[in-house]
Amino acid sequence: MRSRRRFVQQLVGGAGAVVASSLGAQSAPPPSTQMATDAYRPVLRPAKAGATPQVTDDQRDALEHRIKCQCGCILDVYTCRTTDFTCSTSPAMHRDVLRLVAGGYTEQEILDAFVETYGEVALTAPKKEGFNWAGYVAPGVVLAVGGIALTVLLRKWRAEAQRAAAQAPAAPLARGAALPGVSDDELARLDRAIREEG
Repeated sequence: MRSRRRFVQQLVGGAGAVVASSLGAQSAPPPSTQMATDAYRPVLRPAKAGATPQVTDDQRDALEHRIKCQCGCILDVYTCRTTDFTCSTSPAMHRDVLRLVAGGYTEQEILDAFVETYGEVALTAPKKEGFNWAGYVAPGVVLAVGGIALTVLLRKWRAEAQRAAAQAPAAPLARGAALPGVSDDELARLDRAIREEG
């Protein structure tokens, strides 16, 4: 029986092979993420004195969405443990979360414990502090600057086109100019009508 992760990997690999063959490229083996079986490191902290859980089950699940599984996949602990039943890392990390919750730790203290053990790679999103703010702010700034530059450029082009149209004299209809489907008599009447209006 195949795991969901293996099925998705094969599906992506198959789609990649179809695209590669349609482009005339040599087919490559499907991409795979090798699970690191030795990636798990216990996150152990002593229980607080008179510990009572500070985190509800829903808060715990939301917290696990903020902790990245360290098996080599790109999923958070909650998603990995509930979708890939071959992963041994996410259930172990889940047990650590349960132990810390039972030990009376808050959500932030649990996140800090995982960061102390694994480093900032334990988080699914970087902390909003220091240089990491660039990752949160830069995309919006780039989009805003690009939008302003595009607006200015389009207005400039439109103004230039309007100036060019206003400065260009209307070309008079040349006598004897042949227009498809228009007789010389019709051209003469049109020329008279234009002169009378002017």
